[in-house]
Amino acid sequence: MVLIALTYKKLVDRDFKVLAVIEREMSRYEYVPVEVIERRVRMPSTHVAMVLQKLNSLKLVRRRIGEYVGYRLTYLGLDMLALRSLVERGLLSALGDKLGVGKESDVYSGLTPAGERVIVKFHRVGRTSFQRVVRVRHYAASKPYSSWFELAKVAGQREFRVLEELYKVGALVPKPIGYSRHVVVTEYIEGVELYLYENPVNPESMLYKILETLRKAYLDVGVVHGDLSEYNVLVAIVDEEELPYIIDWPQYVEREHPAAEQLLRRDVEYITRFFRKKYRVQVDAEKALRYIRGEAEELL
Repeated sequence: MVLIALTYKKLVDRDFKVLAVIEREMSRYEYVPVEVIERRVRMPSTHVAMVLQKLNSLKLVRRRIGEYVGYRLTYLGLDMLALRSLVERGLLSALGDKLGVGKESDVYSGLTPAGERVIVKFHRVGRTSFQRVVRVRHYAASKPYSSWFELAKVAGQREFRVLEELYKVGALVPKPIGYSRHVVVTEYIEGVELYLYENPVNPESMLYKILETLRKAYLDVGVVHGDLSEYNVLVAIVDEEELPYIIDWPQYVEREHPAAEQLLRRDVEYITRFFRKKYRVQVDAEKALRYIRGEAEELL
């Protein structure tokens, strides 16, 4: 069993109560004073001390000793609160194996109470460099977020909301199921990353389907992916048809954003170049751009 699931099973109600208080108070304190925690949870100080010692030993909180003794959440502590919410809402019943690790996320398999397999994505914005994320992610630069804590939550919310809109218009994206804080749950797609997909039956059709999803995103939802590559396209075989699902949407920008045109052009040039080099599919990037913007009804 993975560390996150093992840790979750060790927690009881009062542990979650203390974690939730620390989470709320972190908007006011870098490290929440013990006195504040005691006052908010309304438990005897001896009980609070025992809980904090347990949470610290499990690495769910970080302790600071200086002018005062205080605590703040770690990513693992935030994970516990998100999982608790998803479980209580009947969206998740079990967490399985880790499927992938990225610069800004960890991806696991999971199960719903009905036994359906799902994807559970934990956003880890700022894991490598908080300042870098603020610099390169447009949504992070537009507002003065003070910590990874806030950014990770925003990334999770953004991805879930845009997936909802994209799924409604028939774009090839995973069906969104729910989210809490920085964790997003989507349908499980049995697929292979595009960069690993060899010997496609119809690579030209796959590229057209990708461009069609970009068109729906641009015209119907009003967004640009902003970071499209062969690493965030999953190819699944459904009824003997190759379907390329576009994943990883939290960095999208609105169509009206000053950088939208530049990012759309980069997305299109990158993916058409990949198909040209790997699969020998010749599609002119300028024609593809006109199609996506709605300036042409067909690619050919």
